[in-house]
Amino acid sequence: EQPEETPRPAPRQISQERQKITGLPLYFQGFLSVRHSRHQEFREYWTELRGTMLFFYDDKKAPTYSQKLDISTLTSATNVYPDENGSAQFILMLPSGELELKANNCECGKEWKGFILTVTKLSVPQDASLLPGQLTRMHEVLEKEKKRRITLTDCSRASLNRKSPPSSTLTAMPVCFYAVSRQEATEMLEKNPSCGNLILRPGSDSKNYAVSIRQELDAPCLKHYKVTSKGTSYIIELERQVRVPSLQDVVNYFVSQTQGNLKPFVI
Repeated sequence: EQPEETPRPAPRQISQERQKITGLPLYFQGFLSVRHSRHQEFREYWTELRGTMLFFYDDKKAPTYSQKLDISTLTSATNVYPDENGSAQFILMLPSGELELKANNCECGKEWKGFILTVTKLSVPQDASLLPGQLTRMHEVLEKEKKRRITLTDCSRASLNRKSPPSSTLTAMPVCFYAVSRQEATEMLEKNPSCGNLILRPGSDSKNYAVSIRQELDAPCLKHYKVTSKGTSYIIELERQVRVPSLQDVVNYFVSQTQGNLKPFVI
């Protein structure tokens, strides 16, 4: 008798897991071949457009992504053009360099390009080759992305209006300081991974400070560290206390100790 195969996770379960890990709404998905440099070979991924991030999965059913790319700073995209095999290619122009993408056919390529331009430029492209149904979905995505951006802005304004610890001034604070609670910091990190993964905030006693971080190791991991103000210096409460001269040095310590895996959260 043949042993039973381990059941594969259902699509809904996979989608929920990816939503939890990325913290971003899903706008479009499908297979895309990707090439970061003309000297490399194209590699096919199951690709998801979430917010202004592209997430690349080795397998359609893989719960965690193998690569991600922030496309919020997209400057332009080339026209979609067919290659000799009938696939359709286009290039995203980013400050960090070019990214070549290849879809199965021209219609699919134009749809991908349309959704990417919609979320990065906050405008549905005027492309006569797009079908009415595709344009309708792009307008729906546009409204969702606008609401997401408004939420981010409101969150940022609320943090600036909160009372900060008495000994501080906002102008002297690191860019990743937000006058938010532990729970609010957790939600900001979970919902906006493209903005960074380290927040400096007031401590629960309103006299000291805390650092909240979110790292994606085997699974997303949230941690909070107390930072105590002592005279003209600050003590990071780790297993072995670390004393630094300023709050900016607190942030710099975490960034340097993780070789840049931690990045200040900036909206």
